[in-house]
Amino acid sequence: MTTRALAADASAAARGGIGLVQGTALYIASVLGTGLLVLPGLTAGVAGPASILAVVAVLLLSVPLAGTFAVLAARYPDPGGVASYVRRALGDTWARMAGYWFMFGVCAGAPVVGVLGAEYVVAALGADRGVVPLLAAAIFVPPFALNALGVRVAGSVQFVLTALLLAVVVFVVGLGAPSVEAANYSPFLPHGWLGVGTAISLFVWAFAGWEVGTHISGEFRRPRRDIPLATAIAVVVTGACYLVLQIVTVGALGERAGSGQVPLLDLARLGSPRLGPIAVGIIAAIVALGVLNAYLAAFAKLGASLALNRDLPRWFAAGADRGGVPRRALALTGAVAAGYFVLMVASGMELTPFILVHTSSMVSIYAVGMVAALRLLPRWSAGWWMAVAAAVLCAGMLALAWASLTPALVLAATAAVVTLVRRARSRPL
Repeated sequence: MTTRALAADASAAARGGIGLVQGTALYIASVLGTGLLVLPGLTAGVAGPASILAVVAVLLLSVPLAGTFAVLAARYPDPGGVASYVRRALGDTWARMAGYWFMFGVCAGAPVVGVLGAEYVVAALGADRGVVPLLAAAIFVPPFALNALGVRVAGSVQFVLTALLLAVVVFVVGLGAPSVEAANYSPFLPHGWLGVGTAISLFVWAFAGWEVGTHISGEFRRPRRDIPLATAIAVVVTGACYLVLQIVTVGALGERAGSGQVPLLDLARLGSPRLGPIAVGIIAAIVALGVLNAYLAAFAKLGASLALNRDLPRWFAAGADRGGVPRRALALTGAVAAGYFVLMVASGMELTPFILVHTSSMVSIYAVGMVAALRLLPRWSAGWWMAVAAAVLCAGMLALAWASLTPALVLAATAAVVTLVRRARSRPL
């Protein structure tokens, strides 16, 4: 960022809004998440060196999705985010579904983020794995405290967290780069193009998170200018991070890239057995804190917006206005996340069921959001064409996720029942 951009950002914050730097940091944090810790090795295991092509493919595919959400957020800045666009285009019931998918479905991923961050920190430091639940719970405290002070405070802290994250990622890549060997890129397609397809499906989740910014769009001082710019910068930065990390991981670790549980830790140890694990532990903590910080801001604003539209009890609507701090909706988010966390601990820290709830809800939000975009955006405009491309992408994502859509269907049915109950109550006796 230039000095002028930083000055403009500070001026915007002073006038009561998020500026470009804060917004960009929140966007990057929502996308550059825990996938950074596990996907480079996981995709190398299924596609070998060709996993690099998967990163490029998903980066290109994410452009229309990110672009569509940026256009919508810039045109309709609203704390309801995707739910508000769906309400305009498809009506209250579909909007309630989108809101419930995010508030109660995507929220299942919050404890997963905390646990993954804690697992990596414990592995990096060589601590007893029994402390993972306690450390995961502790990771939640700072993001909740920051968001209780407001999204603008959280955004300012997020800028620092994102800057630290990028710096440490560069440091880890620098540690592993000298160990890169050309021989590790051959054979390039050990598992064929089917392996590349599998890697692409995995990386789709790494590049998810663009809808988070829609919920804080109303907090931008200059949404029409800053939201598209923040999105563009985030696409470039996150894409570059995943691409460079994948190239170095494959080139330095070779076949070991897909066999270890903590590939980033293995990569760091190549350059410095002592400093590497410390750096990776820092990355894990920053990733977890940053992702939760960004998502909690979105959950809180959405919860207040849903309450304002009577999709949740009206008591939670406090703070839905621009500049307001939705502490009641934040408390509701904390209760939902805590419920999922208790279930996770009771299941022996089994993450898969909660990841499935999260991903099925996310895919459903994307699909309905793109339908709304096609109806709201001017036909044949650049934004409309991006929505067309994103709708095709979402259809493919639904096909990939069909077996895990039950949680999303349950939430959709709940939203439909709420509609029926409200209609029954409004009928004259």
